[in-house]
Amino acid sequence: MGYAVKIYSAFKDLGEEKARILAEFAEYVESQKAATSEELKGTELRLQKEIELVRKELKETELRLRKEIEQVRLEVEQVRGELKETELRLRKEIEQVRLEVEQVKAKIEETKAGLIKWMFVFWVGQVAAIASLIKWFLIH
Repeated sequence: MGYAVKIYSAFKDLGEEKARILAEFAEYVESQKAATSEELKGTELRLQKEIELVRKELKETELRLRKEIEQVRLEVEQVRGELKETELRLRKEIEQVRLEVEQVKAKIEETKAGLIKWMFVFWVGQVAAIASLIKWFLIH
């Protein structure tokens, strides 16, 4: 037996019309309560579905981000390898330039020694020429 019938029976002695109005009101409240319960169940189901969708999206996003992170890690390792190769190549080139600089220094030293030797020969020749001129002037 519903609340509407109970209310009608309880208030029937106050008057048929008043009891009927109270019973109708009770039916209305019960129908609203039932409708609200159904709406809540529907809303709960929709929210559960939406929560599941969000969880699925989160998992997909997490997987995508993990893949991207792994790809970035691989790219970083490639760059590190390239940097090591470049560093080794530059070290070899620097060492080669150092050797070339040493060779140029050695050539400069050889040239310097040769110039000093020829300068000495030139000065000796100049001294001999001047001595000859002085001797010639003294004799004449």
